[in-house]
Amino acid sequence: MKGLSTLDLSRNNLVGSIPNSLENLQLLKYFNVSYNKLEGRIPTRGPFVSFTAQSFVNNSALCGSTKFRVPSCIKKKTRRSRRKNVVRFMKYILPTFIFVFILATIIILVLMRRQKLKRVPAPANDIPLGISWRRVSYIELVRGTSGFSEMNLLGKGSFGSVFKGALSDGLNVAVKVFNLELERAGRNFDTECEILSTVRHRNLVQILGCCTNIEFKALILGYMPNGSLEKWLYSENYCLDLIQRLKIAIDVALALEYLHHGHTFPVVHCDIKPSNVLLDEDMTAHLCDFGIAKLFDKGEAMVQTKTLATIGYAAPEYGSEGKVSPNGDVYSYGILLLEMFTGKKPTDDMFNEEMSLKDCVHEALQENAVSEIVAPSLLAREDQYFSAKEECVSSIFSLGMKCLVISCDERINMMQTVAALQRIKAKVVASTTRRQRYALSNITRGQ
Repeated sequence: MKGLSTLDLSRNNLVGSIPNSLENLQLLKYFNVSYNKLEGRIPTRGPFVSFTAQSFVNNSALCGSTKFRVPSCIKKKTRRSRRKNVVRFMKYILPTFIFVFILATIIILVLMRRQKLKRVPAPANDIPLGISWRRVSYIELVRGTSGFSEMNLLGKGSFGSVFKGALSDGLNVAVKVFNLELERAGRNFDTECEILSTVRHRNLVQILGCCTNIEFKALILGYMPNGSLEKWLYSENYCLDLIQRLKIAIDVALALEYLHHGHTFPVVHCDIKPSNVLLDEDMTAHLCDFGIAKLFDKGEAMVQTKTLATIGYAAPEYGSEGKVSPNGDVYSYGILLLEMFTGKKPTDDMFNEEMSLKDCVHEALQENAVSEIVAPSLLAREDQYFSAKEECVSSIFSLGMKCLVISCDERINMMQTVAALQRIKAKVVASTTRRQRYALSNITRGQ
């Protein structure tokens, strides 16, 4: 040890004080204990004469010479001064403290009693902040994602990337890594943590844990093996039939109904689109990405924001005035509904200032030409259930138009939307089932 010339112990979570015995290492030229939790006096003799403040930055409570840019160490008080302080404390400060403590206790008890009388039981779906979260180390994430390799990349968003990973216990997860070089990435991480820690619903993506330090922030989410709705709508190797799309639409609507009406305080997602809808192994839809969501925890009906939503899905009042309310999510959901059953994005090249996706569907409804704009794989005239399916799509488009009313106060809400979708589903399932029974009875008679 006497021949030691370099000692770098930075970023090791060290606690305690720096040993004075290190002053005896005369050959020590480089010394770094920055970014730890050290405290106490910094030695000043021996090699410490030549060290700079950089060797000791970001520690809990180091003290010493001003050249190290730390506070001066407080000298120990003499017995006489300590005795005087004790007498002064017992005579003047202690009685005052006891009086204030008793008064504060009485006030707190009164307030707690009032609060208890006013308290309303929280919904069963709610959970306390981060109660079931796992703390996952950066090393475990590096190993579980093969160093965040491209092979494990599931997708990229506005503020980071999502990787498939496996934790040390073998659990498959999705790791959402935030790009902290972007201006609002850190704020988006905080927003997602705040909102996802207060919500719990089968159609919302589940947060399992997090990994956070000064230079790295990531959320550990439930892994969705079937990817995003966008992949299923626009990839050649994937296809969704009418009933599957209707079930997914209902799942997303149920998630929004919970956020708007079933949670303690309304939550507005602000970015409803196919890429933010993930599908699990059973093709159940889960709404994700709450980075720009708003929690209405002060009784507001509408708030202002400068955060931009995705073009094509944002409600008129959001895009023009930055006004955020649950009605804005209803509008975005209406666009999503039309997109799912036409197979056309609102930003498709066929749409312009004169004709939008909304205008196209409205015109088709007016001319009873729904079959001409529906996604190609959903309706076929030779299909024995063509009429029932066409009526189903027409009802869905009509519902979508109610979500897309320009005046936000005149739009239907998500409770009404869910109820309407459930009726549409029940009707089309009953119709197809009835036809199947009829066909089966004919076959039986023929035998």
